[in-house]
Amino acid sequence: MATPELLQRLEKRALIAEQLIDVLRNEVAELKKASESLGHSQLEAENEQLKQEVEEWKSRLIQLELSHGKTQVPLPAKNGRMTATAYLASMPTQPPPVEKPPTSEGATQGGDTASDKKDKKKEKKAKPATESKEKAGGKGAVTAEEPPVDVGRLDLRVGRIMTAKRHPDADALYVEEVDVGEDKPRTVVSGLVKFVPLEAMQNRLAVLLCNLKPAKMRGVTSEAMVMCASSPDKVSQYGGVDSISDTSCLFLPQVEILDPPEGSQPGDEIHIEGYPRVPDPVLNPKKKIFETVAPDLKTDHEGVATYKGSPFTVPGKGVVKAFTLFGVNVK
Repeated sequence: MATPELLQRLEKRALIAEQLIDVLRNEVAELKKASESLGHSQLEAENEQLKQEVEEWKSRLIQLELSHGKTQVPLPAKNGRMTATAYLASMPTQPPPVEKPPTSEGATQGGDTASDKKDKKKEKKAKPATESKEKAGGKGAVTAEEPPVDVGRLDLRVGRIMTAKRHPDADALYVEEVDVGEDKPRTVVSGLVKFVPLEAMQNRLAVLLCNLKPAKMRGVTSEAMVMCASSPDKVSQYGGVDSISDTSCLFLPQVEILDPPEGSQPGDEIHIEGYPRVPDPVLNPKKKIFETVAPDLKTDHEGVATYKGSPFTVPGKGVVKAFTLFGVNVK
């Protein structure tokens, strides 16, 4: 059952996301005026994705409030259409049960009424359902609990990018063949064209996330993800800037492929002290495990890749590092 703290967190996240949407909307407008080459189309896509995430969080919040009997008052959208959250909010909560009027003596003595017969049928149907749930609960007690959501659920391995080439249908993407210690190499699609020269992608070691659900990227199925240190790609906290319209404060992100320690081989597992390595066969996108873990993946002041301060290590060989990007996210 949801707690008041959870509801408060969800409301806070929804508010923060809405504020971020407003900032992004203003930023996109200014970027359009500044230059067509600043990638405003990508920002628009991010903006749209954030809108969808906000709608999703709003929907969850409304459903939780409805389950607690909290009445919702939907607001009309600007374009006259009702949003998904407004639709959910307009759904009435379950009305309180209405007490049946007392039946007359003749009715009770003469036999069951039609409504009484319906109630008895419902009770009979409910009994097997509860029994099956109890049986299922008993069996469930035997099964192992799901591991906690942390970096141990990620299948991080050393891989060797054997070859890399430009994606035939996307200028910003590379298509790589990567040896991760399996019978055959995996095909990986990475958006690194703007950050890493093609010649620097050839025959090099990298760290790969190997249990993402395979996904098509512009017609090519990607079977893993190259892990990189990445500087922020937005205005840095507006520090010393009077207005977001001051384009001198904008900067393009920097991205650096993480380097495994010397002596690493394709297939070597990445371990993080304090977080047992129990990777899922394939991460379930609905559970958002990687999305939950990602904010705590960062490089420290020496460039060592960490999770909540614990370094990425290849046992017996050393730590995983970024050589130029310190204190930035890993993704």
